Amino acid sequence: MSNDRPPAAINEKAAHYLNGWIAVIIGVALIVFLARNFVGQLGSGDMTINPLLSLGAAILVLILMTRGLVTLEPKQAVVLTFFGKYAGTIRNDGLWFYNPFCARRKLSLRVVNTTTPTLKVNDLAGNPVEVAAIVVWAVEDTARASFAVEYYERFLAQQAESALRQVVGGHPYDSEGAGEGLRGNMEGVSTELERTIGSHAAAAGIAVLDARLAHLAYAPEIAGVMLRRQQAEAVLAARRKIVEGAVGLVTHAVEALSAAKIAVLNDAQRAQLVINLMTMLVAETDAQPVVPMTSAVQ
Repeated sequence: MSNDRPPAAINEKAAHYLNGWIAVIIGVALIVFLARNFVGQLGSGDMTINPLLSLGAAILVLILMTRGLVTLEPKQAVVLTFFGKYAGTIRNDGLWFYNPFCARRKLSLRVVNTTTPTLKVNDLAGNPVEVAAIVVWAVEDTARASFAVEYYERFLAQQAESALRQVVGGHPYDSEGAGEGLRGNMEGVSTELERTIGSHAAAAGIAVLDARLAHLAYAPEIAGVMLRRQQAEAVLAARRKIVEGAVGLVTHAVEALSAAKIAVLNDAQRAQLVINLMTMLVAETDAQPVVPMTSAVQ
């Protein structure tokens, strides 16, 4: 039976380092001391190996000092590995000196904007839509970003595309219900997209700060049909509002006439009044009233 176990997750830790200026002062002092020894030994006629040792030691100190110094700008970090093992991270900006036998890799901790390519995705109703998103992110854990994945930028880009397809495929493009459609619920969709990408990118030590849809439209092959459909739905909704308002106005008018006893109407007259008022209120053109005239001459 195999006893192989998956490797434990690597989390960021602080490296051992000291102020670079102190290291420079100590290194320069050692180099000056060894150089004076070298010159003094040569001047005294010492032809043994001692002058060569002093010179070699001075050169070695210079090499180690140069290799162990690192300058970091704000929002930069350096990841150190000691013969293949993670030795820690330096996050503070300035000049620092670390173990010169460590290999180093600089990472940017600055906020980055990544725009996904425009994707063609089927929404919940099966309609093809074109969609793209902007993802705002930054490296949060330098150890996971360096060792958990091969290239964390490429990893994030692929996860963003996958999450975008997942989120868009779970909603219709447009919906009468509030909080369901992509077009009418941009904030909710953006929040869901940010949460989905963030859950996937956390394995690479990346914090997703924001994610929003940058482009949303029907695919060209159905854009014309869907536009006519939206226009028809808008016309129906407008007429529904007009009819509802007209019914309310007519009801109020009939009740007001009866309450004020301005005119006593029978059922036929009341029906004719309702028809006339509805025609006037609902018609798209201005109604032309017709006043009936009766002759007094018999």
